[in-house]
Amino acid sequence: MNYRLPAEWEEHKSTIICWPHQKEDWPEKFEPIPWVYVEIIKNICDGEIVRLFVQSEAVIPKIRKYLERAHVDTANIEFIISQTDRGWMRDSSPAFVKHDDKTVAIKFKFNGWAKYSNWKKDKNIPKTLSKVLDVELVDAKLSGKEIVLEGGAIDYNGGGTLLTTEECLMDQKIQVRNPGFTKKDYEKAFADYLGIKKVIWLGKGIAGDDTHGHVDDLCRFVNYDTVVLCREKNSKDENYLLLEENFERLQGETIANGSKLNVIELPMPSPINFEDLRLPASYANFYISNSSVLVPTFNDLNDRIALNILSDLFPTRKVVGIHAVDLVWGLGTIHCLTHEEPL
Repeated sequence: MNYRLPAEWEEHKSTIICWPHQKEDWPEKFEPIPWVYVEIIKNICDGEIVRLFVQSEAVIPKIRKYLERAHVDTANIEFIISQTDRGWMRDSSPAFVKHDDKTVAIKFKFNGWAKYSNWKKDKNIPKTLSKVLDVELVDAKLSGKEIVLEGGAIDYNGGGTLLTTEECLMDQKIQVRNPGFTKKDYEKAFADYLGIKKVIWLGKGIAGDDTHGHVDDLCRFVNYDTVVLCREKNSKDENYLLLEENFERLQGETIANGSKLNVIELPMPSPINFEDLRLPASYANFYISNSSVLVPTFNDLNDRIALNILSDLFPTRKVVGIHAVDLVWGLGTIHCLTHEEPL
């Protein structure tokens, strides 16, 4: 169909978010979460529309009060009344591709990361968005079977190159998305539905990631031929070897047009543990909006280093740190919560 998957830094028509409502995602830590969302929305809506999923019309006045107390201009906020199970819009939203000058929504099957049972409402998000946005919805299938894929499992440069991990898509024992799929199967699906000409396969994702290897906690495109890749300096940390292995994979790598891939190191914060869990804290889970780059921060010495690196890479956008120590207790941060709609 000659589809093209635009890069996240290309101009957006809107950003899609779901107002937090599933308290079980942040057990005993839910109270500050709406205020984190307020900061995220505030830094996006000055440059584009924010389409905000809410569970009912009755909650809108309460949400408006949150926003108004933080002096958020609500003129660019549109509410979508539709019930969801969770709020991880990166993974449950469709992939928006361009076909000529038209936007098409590609629906991959969402099944709760092949782990959780509360996803039956979330699987309807692509259909809801296609109606609200008035775009065609296309089911992604291979040999007549729906393809399971979350948005956080891939990253892309807008020019036919895609990043993903073997741990997430190829493991046939843990959180199996598509039983029996080969790399060639995925590459065909990416080519057919996303216009991808080259897939760069990394190894494992970071420790604490309950998605089993999403690439958006690990490695991200920041321009057409450049990625940032997380590296851990402490050789005793459980992330050290797996991040070094991914660094080695990218040495000498090229993008779809044959150009050399540039790799810039991004630090990791010190480990964040809560109760008996290692949490997936990573600066790579940033989100690129029209006006800002929103970066999760963790009260860590490396916060400043990560913000400076990304500021140099995005000189025309304000790079904003969003406090994410509470947010990451939900096992995801800013990129996981957001999804761009290209212009």
